Formats: sequence, structure tokens, C-alpha cells
Amino acid sequence: MCPDLYKGLNLKPEDLLAYDSSLVSFEGKTVTPKGMIRLPVQTDSDVVEVNFIVVDAYSPYTAIVARPWLHALGAVSSTLHQKVKYPSGDGGGPAVEVSCEDLEKVLIGSDPERFFQVGSELPPQEKSTLIDFLRQNVDVFAWDTYEAPRVDPDFICHHLNVNPAVTPKKQPPRRLSKEHADAVREEVTKLKKAGAIKENAGSTY
Repeated sequence: MCPDLYKGLNLKPEDLLAYDSSLVSFEGKTVTPKGMIRLPVQTDSDVVEVNFIVVDAYSPYTAIVARPWLHALGAVSSTLHQKVKYPSGDGGGPAVEVSCEDLEKVLIGSDPERFFQVGSELPPQEKSTLIDFLRQNVDVFAWDTYEAPRVDPDFICHHLNVNPAVTPKKQPPRRLSKEHADAVREEVTKLKKAGAIKENAGSTY
């Protein structure tokens, strides 16, 4: 749970319990939680006590509910289908399905492959404002890998988390099937042509 949500629930610092284990943030940094608190979470008519760890670090979410909450409800989640199913509570009835909001496609120009998705249940004024904003800033979106070459490394950069003091070891080459090798070669050629990657001629690895 982020501190903003904790404050928004009118909870006080003295309500926190000690929590000594460190966590790794979404930025890959080790952070020390401010503490832990146990709160009731209601789903339909069921109320489950859940432990929340309060962390002052960047997160795209205000709170993350983990497996213990799902297990306590006997629920099954699917990130692929964006749905959660849990028993109806009568002991033998069918599972109750909780669906995410349906999304509505908004085409950008005449190309059917280029579109945004917005919530179909948004209020009309809010939906119109959001669509106008997205269309005004359409130039910042990339529709495939080849439209976003040479991203500024100050913005985002991939690196290998290895110890520079350890001598790297070269693994034997893997034997790929002809179809797999051709697909890899074609994809690498596209990325090199787009300027997204380049070959390091001086490396033997």
C-alpha cells in the first residue's frame, strides 16, 4: 500500500505494526517498509482481514492484494481474461464471476490496426475529454517495435544485473531448427534496419 492511500483512509502512523523485512521496488531498489497494518477488505458480502505493507516507493498501483486474500475467499484469478471467480457462498452453487469493465475501441485515422481502448462505462464527458487528449498526443505512441528506435537511455535502458568482477563464461551455441533460426534472423534484421539494436563487433560473447 502506498502512503497516499494510507493517509486517504485516515489511518495514523501509530496504527502501524513493525515490519523489518526489506522489499524490492518496481525500480529495482531495496526499500524498507514503514510498517504493516491489518484491514478488512469487502468483496460482495464477504469481509476478509488482509495484512497491508506500507511502502514509500514508486508504484503504478495504490495497493496490491496478494494470494492470501484470494485463498481466503477461495477465489481464482486470471490475468489473461482479466476476471476473478469465487464461490457464491451457498456451498454448492456456481461460481460468481466478477468482470472488469468492457473496453471500447477508438480508431485513430483509417487504419483499423491503430486504435486506443477506453472504458465503455466512462461518463460521456469524461470519455470525450480522454479521447480528445489521446488524439492530440498521438505522436508519442508507437504501434510496433520498429516505430520506436533509439530510445533515449536516460528515459529507459535495459541492463544485465551481473557482477563486473566475475569473468563471463561463453556458453556453447544452441542448435535451432531451420524455421526457428530463419524467424530469429528475420526479426534481428528488422530491428537492425530500424536502428533499434546494433551489433557489438568488438565482443566475442
